[in-house]
Amino acid sequence: MSRELNEEELLDLYAWIDRIPLARPKRHITRDFSDGVMAAEIVKYFFPKLVDLHNYIPANSTPQKLSNWSLLNRKVFSKLNFHLPEDTVNRIALSTAGVIEPVLSALREKIDKKLEQTADNILDFEYFDPRKHHERPPAEIRQTEAAQLRGEEMKKDDKRRPRNGNPQHTAQFDTDMDPRFRIILQEKEQTVIALQETVEILQMKMSRLEHLVHLKDMRIEELTRHLETYKGKGNPR
Repeated sequence: MSRELNEEELLDLYAWIDRIPLARPKRHITRDFSDGVMAAEIVKYFFPKLVDLHNYIPANSTPQKLSNWSLLNRKVFSKLNFHLPEDTVNRIALSTAGVIEPVLSALREKIDKKLEQTADNILDFEYFDPRKHHERPPAEIRQTEAAQLRGEEMKKDDKRRPRNGNPQHTAQFDTDMDPRFRIILQEKEQTVIALQETVEILQMKMSRLEHLVHLKDMRIEELTRHLETYKGKGNPR
């Protein structure tokens, strides 16, 4: 984190920060980030659940600045496998020139890595067998008496409601139906319900993946724009 960034790296970093909606406009990056609040906002933008912004108080006093960075180190950066040494934190709080940029660049790398891991975890899910998740105990399957089945039917009616409280369609079975055939139909119905839940889970995973792809596309677009700018100036890459 002590490595100085070259001009191209600085421009790329500033462009990345500008794409993030921060509470305060970026005017003088050394002073803007000295209290740690905007660093917390950056992490909050990518991982909303990792950061409680009300814990970080905008400050001019060095003790409060150090307190904000210390909290970031303990509560947030540790979850990104990232840590700022005490000496670095002190220099940031004192608005020492040239210190915050390498820190933000390193934080960006950790954020990108975490996003990639999140995408991998979403894709690498185990095979879901709905029959195993909704399998009834063998003893229940063996119950063939009509009265016992009707009792079980009443209990299952409550379980067939989704989490949002709205009733879910279930098949109606004739009370005179062969109990063995009714059990088969009930099992098929439970399988359909399980598959519907699986589809909902996969839809949520797809939504998250689309968001990650969008973030990557934004970065590629920005890098391409900077590359074209440098080519236009005749600067080597």
